[in-house]
Amino acid sequence: MFNRFEWFIARRYFSSGRKGSSFLSFIKIMAIAGVAVGAAGLLIALSIVHGFKSTIQEKILGFGNHIVVSSYTSSPIARTDTLLPFLLSVDGIENAQAALMGEGMVQASSFVDGTLIKGVHPDGDLSDLRSYISSGEYNLGMMDTGRPGLVMGKRLARTLSAEPGSTITLYTLSERRENRDLPEIMQFTLSGIYHTGIDIFDDAYVMIAFEHAARLMEMPPNRAHQIDLQVADINQIRFIHADLNQLIQFPLYAENIFQTYSNIFAWIDLQEQTIPFVISIMIIVAAFNLIGAILMMVLERVRDIGVLKTVGATDRNIRRVFLYEGLFVGAAGLMIGIAISLLFYWLQTTFAIIPLSEDNYFMDTAPVEPHLLDFFIVSGVTMFLCAAASWLPARYASKTDPVKVIQFGR
Repeated sequence: MFNRFEWFIARRYFSSGRKGSSFLSFIKIMAIAGVAVGAAGLLIALSIVHGFKSTIQEKILGFGNHIVVSSYTSSPIARTDTLLPFLLSVDGIENAQAALMGEGMVQASSFVDGTLIKGVHPDGDLSDLRSYISSGEYNLGMMDTGRPGLVMGKRLARTLSAEPGSTITLYTLSERRENRDLPEIMQFTLSGIYHTGIDIFDDAYVMIAFEHAARLMEMPPNRAHQIDLQVADINQIRFIHADLNQLIQFPLYAENIFQTYSNIFAWIDLQEQTIPFVISIMIIVAAFNLIGAILMMVLERVRDIGVLKTVGATDRNIRRVFLYEGLFVGAAGLMIGIAISLLFYWLQTTFAIIPLSEDNYFMDTAPVEPHLLDFFIVSGVTMFLCAAASWLPARYASKTDPVKVIQFGR
């Protein structure tokens, strides 16, 4: 337990100013400001990095499939009617659907572009794509126009100048056809446009019902290009994927979503690892600025130190007084830094004061996601560094000679 005498003297030194000591007050304010800026900068950087990771991961998991079973060969997967029940029996797998994937051309009015055609269950695939519909609805069934529905990304729809209700024509060339110069053609009605903010999703895919994709790609019954799997717990994706690869046989193999989009996840991890380290330097510099600040406080109060020693204060008491004062400075700066970070969180979530280029960052505003653990870690590290930085001048204060310091300035 701390000595009340030491605590009382340190608190008085920290809270009260001495006449003519405006420079000392300025030094103290600057030390507090340095700790506040360092703590706020680190907390804000961590919250933005966490926000980036969560937002991008949410978008990828929302569009992609947790695990995909494919074939090493160019031939489609056979006997999906028996493979699906087997995959559903694997522990941790919640749902499974056969899907078709193929390249084709998409046309709206006079605009034509290349696309990836994905055929999924008529009620929709296993992704959370419905939550990203920005215009129209997610409907792959028959529309009022008498044509089946089709869903595409916002960037592709903008390229084609298409909007919900537009007539969309798909062209595919099947390797099964004897005359490969004649494409398979089918018309759809654009029912919905999705917007994830990730170019590889919004600019490449069109979604149609499995039966229509099978017709366009001339796929026989119980055949598919891939099996999409959804797991019950996304934290178990890697473990379930490893178990699944042990169960399925060549030429089948499984790939999890973190492998499919490894480049994006690697980019996120790089930010999460490097940015906090760089910003942490701010706290270290601010904390060690306390050495100069506390030393100035010691020099300003050398006569007080002499008086305290003559009335019985020990070196340990003097050392603790200035060590506590350094901790007060660190605690004040830390609380201000936390307040600044919370204010930033409110401003960013309410007014989006930091916009981003969606083409480069996959989102139009900087996401923030503060974690309670970060506040504890930053607080602990900050106070430790402030204590370490205060120890040297506090030790210097405790070694002063009371006879000399009482005469200081005469």
